[in-house]
Amino acid sequence: MTVGYEQFAGQWQAGAQLALDTIAMKSTRGIPSWMIHVMEWERIEELAGHPPGSYRRDPTRVYLDMQLRAGTCMIDQWIPDNPLSMGPHGYEPGTRRQATTGAARIERDGMLIDSPEAVAEHMEKRLFPQLRQWAADLDARADEHVAGRIEKEVAVQRLFGTNLLKAPYDGFQCFPGFLYGLYGYENYFAAYALWPELMERCFGLQADAGERHNCLAARAILAGGLPRLVRLDHDMTDSRGTLADIRSLDRIWLPHFARAIRPLLAAGVGLIWHCDGNVMPMVPLLLEAGVSGFQGFQYEDGVDYEAICRMKDRHGQPLLIIAGVSVTRTLPRGTPQDVRREMKWLVEAGPPTGLFLGASSSIAPGVRRENLLAMVEGLSYYREHGR
Repeated sequence: MTVGYEQFAGQWQAGAQLALDTIAMKSTRGIPSWMIHVMEWERIEELAGHPPGSYRRDPTRVYLDMQLRAGTCMIDQWIPDNPLSMGPHGYEPGTRRQATTGAARIERDGMLIDSPEAVAEHMEKRLFPQLRQWAADLDARADEHVAGRIEKEVAVQRLFGTNLLKAPYDGFQCFPGFLYGLYGYENYFAAYALWPELMERCFGLQADAGERHNCLAARAILAGGLPRLVRLDHDMTDSRGTLADIRSLDRIWLPHFARAIRPLLAAGVGLIWHCDGNVMPMVPLLLEAGVSGFQGFQYEDGVDYEAICRMKDRHGQPLLIIAGVSVTRTLPRGTPQDVRREMKWLVEAGPPTGLFLGASSSIAPGVRRENLLAMVEGLSYYREHGR
């Protein structure tokens, strides 16, 4: 029998309990801190209280100590090795290029993806059968999938201890999205424009697998007593708005997205959307489908944080918000006073319940040390004093 989070009942310490109460939309005195994903090794080591060179030798321990010493209350995406992909100034020369980072050649299943026609051919011949097979495999190994997901979450929670909450992420979300990561931006979106019927078929097959996947995720959350919060993480916007016309998304994407996430909603799991770029055109569609909160926010791209914090979900309830100091503007370019001023605004304009604080996304190398320390100090202040 798989043992879930019931083993931690009665043992949660202040930080994790604050996160649990916030997820439950209870009134709290303090404001919990969400994970800070610092990418610069020197800063990770400093915040963790470890000597120079220690992160590379023992990334998991040093990264976790950074979170614990910074007072993080909740982590969903546990990626302690991820900063190893960067050097002190970002991606190093010789880093392997992917479909979205300038790869000279994109090949999938032995097929060269060099045109929109190649995208369509690969979808028909390779991708669609793979999606159908994946959906069948999920059905055939349902109990194994559920048990495995619970066991992985419990293992990470044991690593964390009881003052830092592990919320579901990997293995707990699957929904239709843009496949630029598979085919590259240019050829994928050219195919999207040329053959919308093909794209809707693709969204539909993704949703078929996603619905089955999310049924198992919902089962795991309920059976394992896991926190009922999942962040939906897929970039569909840039600084101008949606990457495809919003009218086409409403017509050929939204119904399949809504179908895919339905099992999680039926299980009472709160779903929040990660915001990269100007997500404002998508907000009404996401709320209509059942999303009940947002994380991230690129304020400089036109995202109206104050307006979003005043919105309600489709049942008329307040939204859960994971607000962050801007990693594209304030942290790299501002001053410590700018950081403090932005945190104050995030709190004052934020919802009365259901608010986490952190950084808006990953904190890339090159952020000024004093700005990062000002943010960590601010997180500590708001955890203790709240509003």
